[in-house]
Amino acid sequence: MKTIESTGKTIDEAIEKGLEELSRKREQVTVKTLEYPTNGFLGIIGQKDAKVELTVKDDLEDDAKKFLLTMFDAMDIPVTVHIEKQGDTLEIDLEGPNMGLLIGRRGQTLDSIQYLLSLAINKDRDRYVKVYMDTENYRKKREETLKRLAKKMADKAKKTYRPVYLEPMNPYERRIIHSTLQKIPGIQTYSEGKDPNRRVIIELKKK
Repeated sequence: MKTIESTGKTIDEAIEKGLEELSRKREQVTVKTLEYPTNGFLGIIGQKDAKVELTVKDDLEDDAKKFLLTMFDAMDIPVTVHIEKQGDTLEIDLEGPNMGLLIGRRGQTLDSIQYLLSLAINKDRDRYVKVYMDTENYRKKREETLKRLAKKMADKAKKTYRPVYLEPMNPYERRIIHSTLQKIPGIQTYSEGKDPNRRVIIELKKK
């Protein structure tokens, strides 16, 4: 949450200046008075301005929705955004007639939007908030697809006695592959390369 200090001839003036700096409305911040104004001797000597501390309220869901709707409007894609905060995770589900455009090839567009939103909402935030974004249950379907692929490629590695190199994947998808195969006897996995071209290699365990 962002916090600033602001001064003015009066408490109200200090608050108004702070709101202008934050680009927020009065109901979007909490105000703490640090110093009251004083007139001083003859209204000149020892005169002191008011000082207040303004802290932006944690309106995480609203900020996230505004960010996404602005983006989708620019893309000219009608989208309904559903947001729910679960602990330190912001769970977002998108609905609309053209969700395939937002998913992209193997979910790359969806991943990019999720990443941009994560950067936006965690700016000036002390405690990191995770973002999980999905649409049309794509993540679950993709997870099942990756699990089937992992088992199939593990069988291939056993049959050919050769390492199997999977296509480049993001960290989330690589974890699914590793997790799926970690308990399969005789198989080991590791990642190789640098993002975005980092991939999983499946091979027989060395004796």
